Amino acid sequence: MPHTGAKRHKTGLTLTFVDGTMTGSGADAVGRFSVHGSYSTEDGKCNWVKHYLGKHDVLYSGYNEGKGIWGMWEIAPLKAGFHIWPEGMEDPTNPKLAAEADLPVERYDQVPVGEEVVVGA
Repeated sequence: MPHTGAKRHKTGLTLTFVDGTMTGSGADAVGRFSVHGSYSTEDGKCNWVKHYLGKHDVLYSGYNEGKGIWGMWEIAPLKAGFHIWPEGMEDPTNPKLAAEADLPVERYDQVPVGEEVVVGA
């Protein structure tokens, strides 16, 4: 949304996917809305209309690649990108780096084979 700059906005959204039809409802900073569209499990593509109750419509076109749905929204002549992901999944647009190291191994002094070892001297 041009008037908000690059800020992201939380959206409460419930979607249902059945036999290629996508329906849902929710609310965001603009207001309450309904969703109706289609999806394909073959290529992950989906298209829908978000209808703000008593207001305007927003066209969405995106795809699911396993980390939510990415794509473009449009209210002609405006267009911008979007990303939605399931509740409980960490924000995939802000990955956190992680590192793992092997635990240190205790080192014992080694004595070459054939050398005499004196104990208790």
